[in-house]
Amino acid sequence: MLFKIVVVLALLVIIASLFSALYFLAKDKNGGARTVKALTLRIGFSIALFLLLLLGYYFGLIGPGQR
Repeated sequence: MLFKIVVVLALLVIIASLFSALYFLAKDKNGGARTVKALTLRIGFSIALFLLLLLGYYFGLIGPGQR
């Protein structure tokens, strides 16, 4: 159960980073340094979540059909 909560929280962080990048894109008229930083963080969080899911499957914390 704890693993599922961590995954959902990670997804929320990824979505928040995506919306912050959208906000910076709309707000900043010159240069998009903050937009690029927010999108880079989103990519990093997505890769970390993917690795977390792989590790969870490897150690048996998650699996096909588990609830």
